[in-house]
Amino acid sequence: MGYQIIDPDSIKPTPERPCVYRAISDTGSFEQVAINYYEAEPGEQLPLAYHYHDDQEEAFYVLDGELAVETPDEEFLVETGECFLADPESPHRAYNTPRATHKDCCNCLPVIAGTGQQSPVRDYSSPYQPVTVLAIDAPRVEDAHPYEK
Repeated sequence: MGYQIIDPDSIKPTPERPCVYRAISDTGSFEQVAINYYEAEPGEQLPLAYHYHDDQEEAFYVLDGELAVETPDEEFLVETGECFLADPESPHRAYNTPRATHKDCCNCLPVIAGTGQQSPVRDYSSPYQPVTVLAIDAPRVEDAHPYEK
C-alpha cells in the first residue's frame, strides 16, 4: 500500500505549455490515470491544440473561474464547481475566455466615498480572472490527435 499528499503548487510547471500545467499523476507515479492541474490566464488554452483522443476519456473540473470549451457543434461555459466530460473521439479545446472577469470579488463592487461600504452597483472595469482546473484522464495514454475544423 502507498499513500501520498501532494500540493499542486509544489510541482514545477511543465515548460512550453500555453498555460501553467502541473502533472500531479507524474509526481504520484500513477500509471492508469492522468491527473493534471491547470491555471490559465484570460486568452490562454489548456491543451496544446484543439484535439480528440482515440481511447481516453477526459474530465475537466473547474476549481475557480469559468472554463470555455469549444466543440464542433457548440461552445460550453463551465462554471466553478462544474465538470465538463469528453468521451473518446470527441474533439474539444478548453480555454479561458480572453475577457474573463471576476464575478464575486471585492474589486467588482466599488466603495462608496466616505462610507467605507461597497456600492451595490458592479464595477465592470474589474480585474481579469484566471481559471483553475483539475483534469482527470483515463486510461493514461498518449493518443491525442489534432482536430481540424
